[in-house]
Amino acid sequence: MSRRTKVQIVAWGLAAIASILAVSVWASERLDGRLSAYDVFPLFGMLAFSLMWTHYITGAVRRYFRQPKEVVQSYSVATGAVVLALLFLHPVILIASLKRDGFGLPPASYLAVYPEAMQGVIMLGTVSLLIFLSFELKRWLNEKSWWYMVEYLQLLAMGLIFYHGLTLGRELSVGWYRMVWWFYGVSFLVSVVYNYTYDKWRKDGAK
Repeated sequence: MSRRTKVQIVAWGLAAIASILAVSVWASERLDGRLSAYDVFPLFGMLAFSLMWTHYITGAVRRYFRQPKEVVQSYSVATGAVVLALLFLHPVILIASLKRDGFGLPPASYLAVYPEAMQGVIMLGTVSLLIFLSFELKRWLNEKSWWYMVEYLQLLAMGLIFYHGLTLGRELSVGWYRMVWWFYGVSFLVSVVYNYTYDKWRKDGAK
């Protein structure tokens, strides 16, 4: 089996496993009665974070096997589109549901429904969403000298979403999935350090 194939198997395999884990814990917590929109939107958030996590891990695996970005191009495009849709649906379903139930629009609806201790964490989710959406401007702004700052902000957004889910997610109260979530967080940090070190080594070596 070639290194190219191994990287592709890891990429799609991680996406499948992470998705199955998210759906499994969600089903165990939510499929015990009649589903509402308030039961559905958390799943989209978990899936979005899980798939974004696979991008960083796949990036580390790709570098480890000395493979170019093109090896996972189809994977990145496909899962990237799914993540974008999930990131949009996650808050929109909540916002629409709160509006329908007479609580208005954010931030008023958040202030009306959620206790004070949770309101700040919810707003962190909104900040993260805006950061992730800004990355969609890459095709137009990638050549700008300051674009690297947007890429660093993506790392911050991942950290905020990790904390957002850990603090608010009902599914994260399930012991085994909380351990999975922590694994995501730790392995994400490891992959970021590895990817940065590898890219710096390659850049220095090319000088």
